[in-house]
Amino acid sequence: MEVGLMGYQILEKATTAFEGLLQLQEDERIAVINALKIKLHDMSPMKAEPVDCVLWISFDDIEGNDYNPNKVAPPEMELLKTSILEDGYTQPIVAFIENEKRVVVDGFHRHRVGKECKPVSARIKGYLPVVTINADRIDRGDRIASTIRHNRARGKHQISAMSDIIVELKRRNWSDEKIAKNLGMDSDEILRLSQISGLAEMFAAREFSEAWEAESIMETDDLNTITEDAMEILP
Repeated sequence: MEVGLMGYQILEKATTAFEGLLQLQEDERIAVINALKIKLHDMSPMKAEPVDCVLWISFDDIEGNDYNPNKVAPPEMELLKTSILEDGYTQPIVAFIENEKRVVVDGFHRHRVGKECKPVSARIKGYLPVVTINADRIDRGDRIASTIRHNRARGKHQISAMSDIIVELKRRNWSDEKIAKNLGMDSDEILRLSQISGLAEMFAAREFSEAWEAESIMETDDLNTITEDAMEILP
């Protein structure tokens, strides 16, 4: 679509105003550009989409989450580092705001490369590209679900860590139906993941008689079957 007369006048005024940015120190220039992006985002017809507003956020204001079950093997981590060194940041880090900090929802390893790889860190001047998920995602369970959705589209999770997350969501009164919908799982997968971390916990509060030791509730073969099923979770 071509820009009309009014649009052209706005662009002309903005271009003149933007020339003043070059007179600012880098940190202040980044802060002003971020503020301008937020203003534009507020007026954008796409403002419901987080990617409509990518901000450069200081390393000091970004921290990793404590629940991500996705692990990257050393060769893939090196490839990610090479990709960012050669191609630059082509995907922003996804975060939510908590206590004036951005906590990573997706892009933990991109976040690590930016902070830990000295050539990259120097090039991006102590900042990382960040989009912020919708402000209504304030519950920890919702944020965990967001991380899992991002991860499952790309790779595998550590099974034990994923199992811990299922148990935590159940403690937060998430039904199997809600977990299935938000994490993209079927009922069998939820059951198997629940068994891994939850099996011992299910029986922890129960009292057993001495006779239970002699007459076990389940045979060894049955236990092996559960364990084998539980390990066959992800493709």
